[in-house]
Amino acid sequence: MQEFDPRQTNFRVAPRVLAGTAAVLGLFVAWKVTQGPQGPDAPPPLSPAAIAALQHTAFTHAEAQPGFDRPESVEVKVRRGETLEGAVERAGVAPEEARQAVQVLAQSIDTTRIRAGLAFEAAIARPRADRGHARLIGLSMRTGPASTLTLSRTFDGAMRLRELDEQIRAETTVADGEIHGSLYESAAKLGATPAITAQVVKLFAHKLDFQRDLKAGDDFKLVFGRQVTESGRTIETGELEFAEVKGVKFYRFERGDGDAEYFDESGKNIRGFLLRTPVDGARMTSRFGLRRHPVLGYARAHQGVDFGAGHGTPILAAGDGVVTKASRWGGYGNWLQIKHSGGWSTGYAHVSRYAKGIRPGMRVRQGQVVAYVGSTGMSTGPHLHYEVWLNGKRVNPVGAKVPQGTVLAGADLARFKANKARIDRLLAGETETRQLAQADTTAVQSQLRR
Repeated sequence: MQEFDPRQTNFRVAPRVLAGTAAVLGLFVAWKVTQGPQGPDAPPPLSPAAIAALQHTAFTHAEAQPGFDRPESVEVKVRRGETLEGAVERAGVAPEEARQAVQVLAQSIDTTRIRAGLAFEAAIARPRADRGHARLIGLSMRTGPASTLTLSRTFDGAMRLRELDEQIRAETTVADGEIHGSLYESAAKLGATPAITAQVVKLFAHKLDFQRDLKAGDDFKLVFGRQVTESGRTIETGELEFAEVKGVKFYRFERGDGDAEYFDESGKNIRGFLLRTPVDGARMTSRFGLRRHPVLGYARAHQGVDFGAGHGTPILAAGDGVVTKASRWGGYGNWLQIKHSGGWSTGYAHVSRYAKGIRPGMRVRQGQVVAYVGSTGMSTGPHLHYEVWLNGKRVNPVGAKVPQGTVLAGADLARFKANKARIDRLLAGETETRQLAQADTTAVQSQLRR
């Protein structure tokens, strides 16, 4: 929080002078840098974010209140049945301070109709002797996609309310990083929302097994549109225009009929005819061929492959097609079968339930959730038994030679190449963007040393 004022309010003169001087100096320097260069050696003007960082650093260096530690940030969420006053008090401050803070907040928001889950950040200073309540220095609460309500304590101990509104801009973002933890966590650090990352996972489902093929340190690149605030917070994401994982690249291209798909660098539709794994993140637990049946106890042909997954895990349609069966089928329990083009079909057994609207005759698209993992029929535990059929006969899903995607040609190929060149230029400029950001940070540090 940038507005918090951790300065003391007792009668000691020197600490107050130091605190005031630090804060005023920060504001003076922030004002000076907004005026632009004053001479041949003057640094360039700082961005609003850099100025905010400068002010925040100046306040941080102000003297703490005697008998209290330096302010620390505490994140609080309102619990079910809890009042806002109770939530503020739970941050560690005295009841009267919590009451005073809520009274001031009531000038801008309805503090009586607070929903559970509302989050805010409180800056508090704890007593060094560990006795008594903490001192509330300030409080920050987001009231909209780009607006924040800030409560800060002034020199005389009063609380000041201020509403901050950020500008929102539309931009095309390049997220270039390495996988550490999950892809979702790694992409989120670079501004990608879970919706964007889910689209990436679905896009690569026929090329990569995210459980086995990815490891820590693998590179990934994403290009997507987003609405972003001045402080860099993503409000809304647009289309995923490009994705690269482990050297495999996908470019988004919209055909003349408005239908958008993804193609490789040569203009070939990268979407395989059938997904390699119709369950996100699942591992293969049993292969196609002769095996000892886990229930019957004797050797029997296993005419599909099994994927281990938890009960209720979504099952995806392996390809575009029409549902032909969605009912019980002997030892398979709840069975789902989808007919694809060219004599191909896929089957999904032991499902716990079907997705909403799934019934014979319904058309589905590749990657659409059609059912959920279960253990119905002759099964020892939750898993998906997956089969691939060609002209009425079962084939090995792992080795089946399924048709490849379509290839762009003519005017579509020319438009695709032009769009690809635009994306490639964005990717080439990512290094320059990082350098500018680093230069901005260096400018802030340079101003603080003056």
